[in-house]
Amino acid sequence: MNLKKSVNPLLAAVLVFALVLAGCSKESNEGGASGSPAKNKEITLAYVAWDSEIASTNVVKAVLESKLGYKVNMLQVDAGPMYLGISDGSADAMVAAWLPSTHGENYYEPNKDKFEDLGVNLDGTKVGLTVPSYMDISSIEDLNGDIAQSLNYTITGIEPGAGIMTATSKAIEEYALKDWKLLESSSAAMAKVLQDAYAKQEPIVVTGWTPHWMFAEMDLKYLEDPKNVYGGDEQIHTLVRLGLKDDQPDAYKFLDQFEWTPADMEEVMVDIFSGTSEEEAARKWVEANEDKVSKWIEGI
Repeated sequence: MNLKKSVNPLLAAVLVFALVLAGCSKESNEGGASGSPAKNKEITLAYVAWDSEIASTNVVKAVLESKLGYKVNMLQVDAGPMYLGISDGSADAMVAAWLPSTHGENYYEPNKDKFEDLGVNLDGTKVGLTVPSYMDISSIEDLNGDIAQSLNYTITGIEPGAGIMTATSKAIEEYALKDWKLLESSSAAMAKVLQDAYAKQEPIVVTGWTPHWMFAEMDLKYLEDPKNVYGGDEQIHTLVRLGLKDDQPDAYKFLDQFEWTPADMEEVMVDIFSGTSEEEAARKWVEANEDKVSKWIEGI
């Protein structure tokens, strides 16, 4: 009896200690005051391989990693899969929704009930057909003139499925550009073709958009669009999967507060164009813009 009395308190103490450890472990896994669980410090960002979106997504990645302690997975896809990824939860967020025209009809509207729109992260974007300023044309309508043959009836485009490609196919129809073809390539290939033609002062027409480093490096102009096929000035929005606010409130709040200017984006793009790696250019910008970054993560 005496032995039993001496053992039971010891067993009780061990059980209490084990329960305390289990409770601490559970609390650690489920998150403390910050609401950002250790197991959830991982996020997937979807983006398209446009120079603008490469810049913005890498800056967001740099902030999430260096300021908020996240592991960031980068998912480079075409525009359609980017929206589907946010809609079905296979990706957590993107900062690459060009609205209302470029992505609106084909990608945003069909899926708008399947994700959360956190609003504008960059204002003052534009898309359209772009030519060097030395070319003596001013409107898309001019492509029906003598210039057509010197351009080989070709508009150099980017990735198939991109919103600007859909708009350009429509422009070919709306402006009755007979015998014209839209050449599919990539944003990088399009820029290289433009650079080569520009260096030789040759005529060329490409699918262009701002912000983009090519406008900082070359004297370019948009062709007027009297039929308004490409729409007016646009905005870039941040979209996140449903439930992100509850699962990862820190990342959600940062993404909700993320906004910058075309000049900010172009600074990163020019660095990348000049040979700096995408990640290094983003880190460099984040380090040089602490005041702006602090506002993005304020309250976290």
